[in-house]
Amino acid sequence: MAEEKKNPGDAEKITRAYLDSLLVEMRHIDSVDPSAKLELYGHSFDTPVMLAALSHLNKTHPEGLVEAARGMKAANAVMWCGMGSEEELEAICNTGARTIKIIKPYKDNKDIFKKIEHAEKTGCIAMGMDVDHQFGGMGSWYRCAGFEMAPKTLEDIKSFVKATKLPFIIKGVTSEVDARKCLDAGVQGIVVSHHHGMVPYPVPPLQVLPRIVKVINGKMPIFVDCSIDTGMDAFKAIALGAAAVSVGRAIMPSLKEEGAAGVTTYINQMTDTLRWAMAVTCSKDLKSIDPSVIWHAQDAKGGVQ
Repeated sequence: MAEEKKNPGDAEKITRAYLDSLLVEMRHIDSVDPSAKLELYGHSFDTPVMLAALSHLNKTHPEGLVEAARGMKAANAVMWCGMGSEEELEAICNTGARTIKIIKPYKDNKDIFKKIEHAEKTGCIAMGMDVDHQFGGMGSWYRCAGFEMAPKTLEDIKSFVKATKLPFIIKGVTSEVDARKCLDAGVQGIVVSHHHGMVPYPVPPLQVLPRIVKVINGKMPIFVDCSIDTGMDAFKAIALGAAAVSVGRAIMPSLKEEGAAGVTTYINQMTDTLRWAMAVTCSKDLKSIDPSVIWHAQDAKGGVQ
């Protein structure tokens, strides 16, 4: 209790509590062996469970994200990566893992256009930006690895979208307002994420997800991260409208202890649990998961509003 009073706005606790408050209604009659295959940006994957856009993992494993990419390639799953050198991104893509590169909102847009060009040449299947990575402490701009960040306007984002032939994704959307702006900018995917708590008391991604789904109305894929640790978490997110989910910190012990093999095993285990949840809710594939199977613990009827 003392710890909760000390930090009542803890993002992880708030997000985890909301995830755990969502209950699953079983449906067995006419159930089939489900498929968890994902079609995304012209590519086919065996699972909608992806690796989050992590950065600086060399303390977790000597080869960091490159080793993680080997594991994602073996799982036939989408690899995402965050901040890193051009050489690291090239090594990641050279593993054969189909990769989405997330770029920080650098203050100088020239740095962003340079990274967009490199990601395209390197063979990424999509790229995007962490728009939430602009503020550091209260009232100060964020500095990451020595680089100064800055907020981006709608016109800025439109220029990034036009600078590449690849799908451009915005990460850090937790409002209907930003979702509408993403549509206006012509982006081709959004990540509903509070970046593991960029602000205290963040709205849990799955709580705002149904509203964002209504705004987007099927016009682009919606992804979710933050505390997505298990296959059941993934099921809940997909049931509420996500096309796919990303696992981040939860997979790092497996990477540290077993390298690529540990990453593959973790992704496969999450996918097995997801498929089990699909089987016991009569969901034959990802698009068939009925959102009404999700109940809130305090709801009187099914379906999270």
